[in-house]
Amino acid sequence: MSRPDFQVEIRELNLAYLMLAQQMLRSDRATALYRLGIGEKFADLICDLSAAKLVKLASNQMLMPCFRFDDADLARLMSGEGRDAASASLHAAIIAAGRAAEEAA
Repeated sequence: MSRPDFQVEIRELNLAYLMLAQQMLRSDRATALYRLGIGEKFADLICDLSAAKLVKLASNQMLMPCFRFDDADLARLMSGEGRDAASASLHAAIIAAGRAAEEAA
């Protein structure tokens, strides 16, 4: 039984992520840094990449985007589980922002 090689899918996902990140950073840097969960140096690198370098970086075998948390309860809140989907999403955003602030300190 052969195992699937996800190289093409990883490259496509990486490229989509990097292009979106570049667009977000150029549009609203502060919000992009928070939403992407990246630091200033990596943001500068992404912004300065040419299209060719973006494609080359995306072709790496490692997945570029990563989950910023490993918390099933927070993921459930973000997906709208709970009493009220709107308040669950707001609650998740507050928790995630608090964790980001803790990590930065």
